[in-house]
Amino acid sequence: EVQLVESGGGLVQPGGSLRLSCAASGINFRRYSMTWLRQAPGKPGTEWVSSIRSVDGDTSYRDSVKGRFTISRDNAKNTLYLQMRDLRPEDTGVYICATGWMVAGERGQGTQVTVSS
Repeated sequence: EVQLVESGGGLVQPGGSLRLSCAASGINFRRYSMTWLRQAPGKPGTEWVSSIRSVDGDTSYRDSVKGRFTISRDNAKNTLYLQMRDLRPEDTGVYICATGWMVAGERGQGTQVTVSS
C-alpha cells in the first residue's frame, strides 16, 4: 500500500519560511518523480506547485513560486521536501505530495500552510 504522509505545515507571517516534508512508503521511492500540489481556500481542485524527476533530479516550478520555493528529495530516507521562503498570503493552502512529474498519481492527505499576519 502506497502511503505519502506530509508534515511541516503551520501558521507563518508574510515573509516567513517553512519546510514541508513528505515521507513515502510502499513504493520504490527513488524510481518515482514526485510533485507538490496546493489546494487553495475557496478554489476548486488543486494546482501544481513543483515537481522533481526521479532519474536526474531535474526540477520545475510554477511561475509564482520560482525563486522562493525549492523542491528536493532524499532517496535514502524516502522523503520529499519543499523549502518555502518569502511566503505570501496567496501561498496559503493545503500542500499535498503526489507521485508523478507535473501530474498527480498517488496522493497524501496534505498539510495546512497558512500565511497571515
